[in-house]
Amino acid sequence: MSQKEIPVRENKMGVMSENKLLITMSLPMVISMLVQALYNIVDSMFVAQISENALTAVSLAFPAQNLMIAVATGTGVGINALLSKSLGEKNFPLANKVAENGVFLAVLSFLGFALLGGFFSRFFFQMQTDIAEIVEAGTDYLIICCVCSFGLFLQVTFEKLLQSTGKTFYTMITQGTGAIINIILDPILIFGLAGFPKMGVAGAAVATVVGQIVAAVMAYFFNRHKNHELHLEIRKYRPSGAIIRKIYGVGVPSIIMASLGSVMTFGMNKILMSFTSTATAVFGVYFKLQSFVFMPVFGLNNGMVPIIAYNYGARKKSRIIKTIKLSICYAVGMMLLGLAAFWIFTPELLSIFNASQTMLEIGVPALRIISLSFLFAGFCICTLSICQALGHGFLSLTVSLIRQLVVLLPTAFLLSKIGGLSLVWWAFPFAELFSVALCLLYLRRIFKKEIHPLEMESTT
Repeated sequence: MSQKEIPVRENKMGVMSENKLLITMSLPMVISMLVQALYNIVDSMFVAQISENALTAVSLAFPAQNLMIAVATGTGVGINALLSKSLGEKNFPLANKVAENGVFLAVLSFLGFALLGGFFSRFFFQMQTDIAEIVEAGTDYLIICCVCSFGLFLQVTFEKLLQSTGKTFYTMITQGTGAIINIILDPILIFGLAGFPKMGVAGAAVATVVGQIVAAVMAYFFNRHKNHELHLEIRKYRPSGAIIRKIYGVGVPSIIMASLGSVMTFGMNKILMSFTSTATAVFGVYFKLQSFVFMPVFGLNNGMVPIIAYNYGARKKSRIIKTIKLSICYAVGMMLLGLAAFWIFTPELLSIFNASQTMLEIGVPALRIISLSFLFAGFCICTLSICQALGHGFLSLTVSLIRQLVVLLPTAFLLSKIGGLSLVWWAFPFAELFSVALCLLYLRRIFKKEIHPLEMESTT
């Protein structure tokens, strides 16, 4: 009976044509990521209706929010890679243990951020600005996001379990539902509609966490009833130090890599606040808008990573190479479409956020200059995900570290002193161009040491 189950369990990741498989795995994730990006934009759009200071408060909170997301998704990358590899090797007991330990790590992460957010949110804002309105609104927003972050961590973890087994359709449902709930609740809670109290910026935070909690509950349900390749036994669970170390062996570099974005954003906010709070608001708007471009690429990568990890475990070289080529082509294509949109519709995009004339004057050239980095970003994102899928999270880490902290921030600081605000934005395409060279070097190394030897193994 177990032998009959093996072809079913191997499922499409080992047998379906690579292009169809990548589209099948990625499309639901791309759609769900687009919906997520949409609700991020809607979130800020409603907040912008309150005031520019309210928008700035949410922008300044982004590094802390991004840090939570970094820990959740980075740990998820480790879970995804180890779980998919275990399934490819037909080691189902290990796969179950990986899943259970992943849930345990999600709970620990939530407890850590709940404490940090509850005690240090006000201090975090006071480090960035002395404008009382921004500090008060931002503190309320961040405390809610941190103290109720169990929804975020459990949602990401349970969705990664579904992705690892090829059940990306269900992650589309969970993420889409969470996003729709957020979009519906945003105006209701922010402006006090339908009998609810007017909560302002805090209402946006409540809408966000409610959407995350609902998505987490749904993702858990799908794992219990639809994900037959995994069997979670939470009540009988005992932590495994060996498995946790393996998860974090891939996950920690990914966490650090994603966290670098928080450090970079915090540093950029400090540089921009030295000019005007409007520049900081523009930067926050850029991050919301660019998510509509980057999120589909991340969705593509979420579909690509388990395919590569699975077929690496199954020693199928040709499937790995074809998946890589297709992923890079699709990623670059999506980024080029994003670049075109940022150049053609720049004023219209800023107007979504109730942009003042000053914000338009700063924002139009800023968005066009920063978006030039899109020319290189698609290739770089795919390369870093390939490294993660094959268990080389350190390579991804070094690229991100050099790009954001060694190149981007120092360049932005120097340009701010040399030529003022108008030159600061050029730091982004410059840093991305620099990272391309590193990605090409690392991709060549991976092919030489990891992928090409698979052919020798299959012939021996």
